Amino acid sequence: MPELAMIIAAIIVLALIVYLLTGGADFGGGIWYLFATGERKEAQRRALTQAIAPIWEANHVWLILVIVLLFVCFPSVFAAMMTALHIPLVIMLVGIVLRGSAFAFQSYSAGAQGLERSSARVFAIASVSSPLLLGVCVGAIATGEIRVLENGVVDTNFVSEWLSPFPFAIGALTLVLCAFLAAVYMTVEAPGEALKEDFRRRALWSALATGVCAFVAGLLAIRDAPLIWEGLTGAGWSLLFQLITGLAALLAIGALWTRRYRLARVAAGAQVALIMMGWALAQFPYLIYPDFRILESAAEPAVLRPVLIALAAGSVLLVPSFLYLYAIFKPREAPELAGDEERVNEP
Repeated sequence: MPELAMIIAAIIVLALIVYLLTGGADFGGGIWYLFATGERKEAQRRALTQAIAPIWEANHVWLILVIVLLFVCFPSVFAAMMTALHIPLVIMLVGIVLRGSAFAFQSYSAGAQGLERSSARVFAIASVSSPLLLGVCVGAIATGEIRVLENGVVDTNFVSEWLSPFPFAIGALTLVLCAFLAAVYMTVEAPGEALKEDFRRRALWSALATGVCAFVAGLLAIRDAPLIWEGLTGAGWSLLFQLITGLAALLAIGALWTRRYRLARVAAGAQVALIMMGWALAQFPYLIYPDFRILESAAEPAVLRPVLIALAAGSVLLVPSFLYLYAIFKPREAPELAGDEERVNEP
């Protein structure tokens, strides 16, 4: 029977994957809101707002779950992470709060154009900064720069652990993955062929950017994150895993090229999930390299066991609720935007 700590660590990885596939796409929607261009600029923004609005708050449940599980089940890891990465984590969380507040103000501005413009600006900027810093934090924990002294105190100056090329390369990769997911999702959800074509082009460009960022991050990993590099290139599973991930990426690009949008959505989601799983496998068995292994960092079984029971009980309520939420607010057919039906189909 697997160790309780391993099961909870796997749940944390699963929650991060779901968060990137849902909340990450929301961040990506904000990125494309910032970079909306062309004759259909306003229609693009209205379509993005309509796609995000029903579910953006609910998606952060997965990030909250990750934080709570780290705090309760791996308290030493939580303390080290929150100490060494205090600055980027606080900025990220403030960005998430500002983003949500700005979206609400923007949606209920009641015609106050100044408030709507300033809220939209905050929403877009926070949509870029939050996933960037989330990726920076993920990259930092694999570099080996977060260390603890013999007395258990985290050895940090609060900056050098994350302010280096590799964490920011992972931040950039996270950012373009969010943009890629959002653009692919919008090829299904946007109303009208013209808008779908707009987002199709964005999805293809962001797929190219994803490949460039992954290549740069891989090169930097040789020097700055050898654990990840060795795991992704030297482990017994790595070649097959990378082939499957590459096939998912090619399938997503091919489906976008041939305008098979629903297939592209499935393939893009699989690609992003496989990237996350590959990272987790490469970093195994560390939560923070090299001082925090999963088993040695876990709380006592007397803590882990009731947490797992609570997770099982909570999932009975949470999973059907999410499925019901998406069934209501994410219909199979893209809704029409009032007054935009003719405008969005203009060339």
